[in-house]
Amino acid sequence: MILWDLFKTFFIIGSISFGGGYAMIPVIEAEVSRHGWMTTQQFTDVIAVAGMSPGPIATNSAIFVGYQTAGMPGAIVSALGMLIPPLIIILLVATFFYKGNKNKTVQSAFYGLRPVIVGLIVYAAIKFALSNQMVGDFSYHTASLVAICLLSFLALTRFRMHPVFVIILSGLVGVTLYS
Repeated sequence: MILWDLFKTFFIIGSISFGGGYAMIPVIEAEVSRHGWMTTQQFTDVIAVAGMSPGPIATNSAIFVGYQTAGMPGAIVSALGMLIPPLIIILLVATFFYKGNKNKTVQSAFYGLRPVIVGLIVYAAIKFALSNQMVGDFSYHTASLVAICLLSFLALTRFRMHPVFVIILSGLVGVTLYS
């Protein structure tokens, strides 16, 4: 029964997954908590390991959750649940893409989804920062994290810096401030 629950849960998440794995972290966390498969701290550790592992973070998270819950069969079932829906969707969309890619309604729909994805990613970042006591009461630590985020955003949008340079620069500033 647990294998079916894992497959069904991650099949649904895989079906609604849009915008990348970081946008799906809050959804995965809600389902993991709802089923009681892990605590928030355990899930935070899973996200840390999944982020360091090669591959998509949502699929890595699903595999880790499945493994922690039901061993190797749980990992396999969770991976299949996450991977089958996107594969089906990609095959269906690719079939119709060439017919509808110039349609203004389709372009507008995808353009309208961008803020939703950004909002989900920001929510995930704030949620994990709060659960790990990285931010809380206003302090030098909180102010510096907010400043790094805002300056990174400005570097990307206003100055059109390449994201790789912004990530490296943000990491160097973080190491300098917190080491």
